[in-house]
Amino acid sequence: MTVTEVPNVAGAIEGLESHLHPQPSFDLADHPMPDGREEMWRFTPMRRMKPLLDERANEDRDGDPVVEFELSVPDGVQTANLASGQAPRGAVLVPGDRPSALANLGCDNALYLRIPANTELAEPIRIDAHGRDAARRSNAVHVIVAEPNSKATVVFRHTGSAQVLENIEVDVRDGAKLTLVSLQDWADDALHAAEHTAKVGRDAHYRHVNVSFGGDLVRMHTNVSYDGPGGEAELFGLYFADAGQHIEHRLFVDHDAPLTKSNVDYRGALQGQDAHAVWIGDVVIRKVAEGIETYESNKNLVLTEGARADSVPNLEIETGEIAGAGHSSTTGRFDDEHLFYLTSRGIDPVEAKRLVVMGFFIDIIRRVGIPDIEERLIAEVERELATTVGIAPAASGTEA
Repeated sequence: MTVTEVPNVAGAIEGLESHLHPQPSFDLADHPMPDGREEMWRFTPMRRMKPLLDERANEDRDGDPVVEFELSVPDGVQTANLASGQAPRGAVLVPGDRPSALANLGCDNALYLRIPANTELAEPIRIDAHGRDAARRSNAVHVIVAEPNSKATVVFRHTGSAQVLENIEVDVRDGAKLTLVSLQDWADDALHAAEHTAKVGRDAHYRHVNVSFGGDLVRMHTNVSYDGPGGEAELFGLYFADAGQHIEHRLFVDHDAPLTKSNVDYRGALQGQDAHAVWIGDVVIRKVAEGIETYESNKNLVLTEGARADSVPNLEIETGEIAGAGHSSTTGRFDDEHLFYLTSRGIDPVEAKRLVVMGFFIDIIRRVGIPDIEERLIAEVERELATTVGIAPAASGTEA
């Protein structure tokens, strides 16, 4: 495979900023240590976040990695390592905050995956990242290029204990279809901050599925911009915050090309004292982005007392020539009407609650499109519900 040497230029994705986002830059000096009063940090517990912000963290050592990676790549996919400044690294993702700048600086070799043009993969590319030390930090950069008219699915799964800074940059070129699934299935003491940035080409389709269950603190940025008309992005998310957990998802969709589409749907449940979920959605519609369609939605289900959900959808519109734009945000408890309907038909109350919660999540789970991942997610939701809702009696009725 041929890779070329190019300078990383912050203007590579000029325009991927709004009044809610700092100017992207590779220079760490442009991302000073936050104090928690900044708009993009005001929901984050800064004391717990500090190990991911410190420039002098206890990081990877040669021969003693904090995170072990296992890569499964179908035939036809090209792989390589990219040093800092080596194209196409940095062509799509320019760090938008201090953690992503530190991730880039601390990663000597980025994993590069290239799906050749007109190639359709029958099996997903799988990257399993397993943390081995909660006291040390790992820095990772991954670059994915889907060449024109290709079709592929990439699955990242994070397990174990570690402090992880991670950048994933995705170039979905004209006519390509790419699904990226990121599973945060960490142990309870893990810290994880990530930035996932994608550029979607003309008539290309990008699906991003973000699932966060584990970890002490998980903070995910998901960004999308467009490289031509007709591009479409679907951003789906699922999260379950337990007692003491902080799970934060921040999304930025930049409609900077005409006739583009985006659909954002994130759903989360919270249970236990001091469980905290944060969702910040921002869609920017540029003056040139005439005829676009966009909708963003966030729904939170609070299962116990003591849990908190913050949900802030935003729309920034610079043109009136659009096909449609909207957003919604809801936070609530069990739907009493649904529970009454089910129990009035003989379903055990515990089973009824489980059905309501599973129904809340199932639309997102079924959009993953990978049977073994879908089964794993259903099992994980069932495991979480066993703690709060309980396990229904084996003989409970399910008939109308």
